[in-house]
Amino acid sequence: MSVSSRLILPAVSALLLACAAPALAQDAPARQSTAFTLETDNPRSPEQEAVRFDHADLTIKVLPDDKAIDGVAVLDFTVLAPIQRLSVELDTLYTISEIRLDGEVVPTDRWSNPEGRVTVEVPAGLAEGATPTLTIAYAGQPRVAPRAPWNGGFVWSTAPTGEAWVGSAMQLNGCDLLWPCIDNSNAEPGVVDLHVVTPGDVSAPGNGVFQGMTENADGTKTWSWRAEHPNIYAININVGPYEEVTAPYESRFGNTIPMYFWHLKSDDPAKVARLFAEFAPMLDFFESTIGPYPFANEKMGVVETPYLGMEHQTINAYGNAYKLDGHGYDTLLQHEFSHEWFANQLTNRNADHMWLHEGLGTYMQPLYARFLHGERYMQAELKDQRAGLANRFAVVSRTDRTVNQVYGGTEGPGGDIYNKGSLIAHTLRMTIGDEDFFEVLRTLVYGRPDPRPGNFTTQIRDTADMNAIVNEVTGRNYDWFFDAYLYQAALPILSQTREGDQLTLAWTVGGDGPFPMPVEIEVDGEPQTVAMTDGQATITVPADAQILLDPENKLLRQLDFIDQFHGSMREQREAAAAQRAARSAS
Repeated sequence: MSVSSRLILPAVSALLLACAAPALAQDAPARQSTAFTLETDNPRSPEQEAVRFDHADLTIKVLPDDKAIDGVAVLDFTVLAPIQRLSVELDTLYTISEIRLDGEVVPTDRWSNPEGRVTVEVPAGLAEGATPTLTIAYAGQPRVAPRAPWNGGFVWSTAPTGEAWVGSAMQLNGCDLLWPCIDNSNAEPGVVDLHVVTPGDVSAPGNGVFQGMTENADGTKTWSWRAEHPNIYAININVGPYEEVTAPYESRFGNTIPMYFWHLKSDDPAKVARLFAEFAPMLDFFESTIGPYPFANEKMGVVETPYLGMEHQTINAYGNAYKLDGHGYDTLLQHEFSHEWFANQLTNRNADHMWLHEGLGTYMQPLYARFLHGERYMQAELKDQRAGLANRFAVVSRTDRTVNQVYGGTEGPGGDIYNKGSLIAHTLRMTIGDEDFFEVLRTLVYGRPDPRPGNFTTQIRDTADMNAIVNEVTGRNYDWFFDAYLYQAALPILSQTREGDQLTLAWTVGGDGPFPMPVEIEVDGEPQTVAMTDGQATITVPADAQILLDPENKLLRQLDFIDQFHGSMREQREAAAAQRAARSAS
């Protein structure tokens, strides 16, 4: 069924009218999103695991004056095993006015949404192979993001020229803040059609391919988009007084990729031009380093947002205000764009493996610095990344986690998924070599080592998958590497002892088994590599020789001077806190 025909179905039109009133209600008591809703990657229910999510057709009317939305979601599934109910997640802040199953109204006593998981009972059951359509009409004031994008929801703002400027960002809290979805990484919909209804003086850039704009009788406009295999938190709302900059990019793979930048019409044209000029070099870097842009048949898109940024598939949010920071490229733009490969094309199987998004994406920044400016600038970025590691929790716990459990830092790795993940990737590259490393990344990201436009699809992966790919590509067992770096909190310790002309090097790591990481050293300036087959080795050196371990800083390891620096900074913070407490008490 085409996009336009679904929009004019009488049932959908009626549902839009039915759900309009609750959005405007002003006398309802203030409510909060449930704890369940504010987590993402919660375990799926049995009935969610028993369906394939084929298609979502979403019509969302944005009401800036009321900070509200009216929505109708038409959700198509294929049943993989017999079930008695259907369920999706949706924030309880919304009022559901009606639910239909295959066009028939579902009585209110056969559905519920007590904490953010809408469950629809199907007494007759759904057999394997059935293709039910669930339609949900909902409306209300969505969660306002306390601190987008880290604490998500909607951002209701006003552009400098006075028009509404609205954005949504939901990575850490889930798609259910915006639309009825299965809020789990394993439940990406096959296709999403998104129709955003806006006031007439603004536009709504969206995910995927533009399907057209309709001017409505009430003065509003409907902007329609279609995206294939979107990440669960990738579908988002962007509304504002945008101007469009576009140009074609001629890929090294022989295809042409349309590039788009939607910016506020009040922006400085020189700054707009400078940022847009970065698009093509970034594309060339990623295509030459990793492989084909995954969504070339849709677009490479960026939209200016009233919050810092987020990796929304083919429409990355950018709110960095064109800042220059001395890196020679816009670091926010480049990081979010890296997620087209590491988040959108490659999606982690569970949030416990979020370092595959953030760590590998972060490693693209020092690599890009070298691509643009040379080795010194790559090393400078790696040095900055090394300074901030916490090492309190393992990067990967090997238990399923929600996103906030991973990012929060009180029980998970927090910021270490970024910089520590990047440095682990660098150490792996230095260990197995460039040829094998980049073949590993291509196989991980595309499912094959020889990606070309049209010969791959999106991948759902975890850390064990990457470990297996490393072993297969190299022909050697690198389980010890993953055990030490990903599954242990503490960094490997490299110690040296000298007795006369005997130098002994030894690794100490958590977990079981040896850590046979070879070590490069300099002996009076002369380089050599020490094999550490059992995690230690003794070699003969001149008794008075100067020894430098790992002279090119290839290996992520514990370093006393960094630990001492962290201890000093911690003491300063504690002293400052004590002084503030003393002043408050006086």
